[in-house]
Amino acid sequence: MQNDAGVQVDYYHPRKCTATKNLITAKDHASVQITVGLVDENGVYTGENATVALCGDLRMKAKSDGAVNRLMLEQKIMKDIQ
Repeated sequence: MQNDAGVQVDYYHPRKCTATKNLITAKDHASVQITVGLVDENGVYTGENATVALCGDLRMKAKSDGAVNRLMLEQKIMKDIQ
């Protein structure tokens, strides 16, 4: 939809769940988007962020905690504690 000035307004851009790649619909009110601040080796915030979007279905199955851990390990943001 365009306004009188010809500028695109009211544009819906759907998101995808980062863990399951499912589409997060407009009616998925249980979905969340989490932004994690990145730190250096001294624990000081670097100004960079990593964003994770989780669908409501994943959260209702109580699998979001494991999904966030897996995603942070894959992106080398979190170290494995083995």
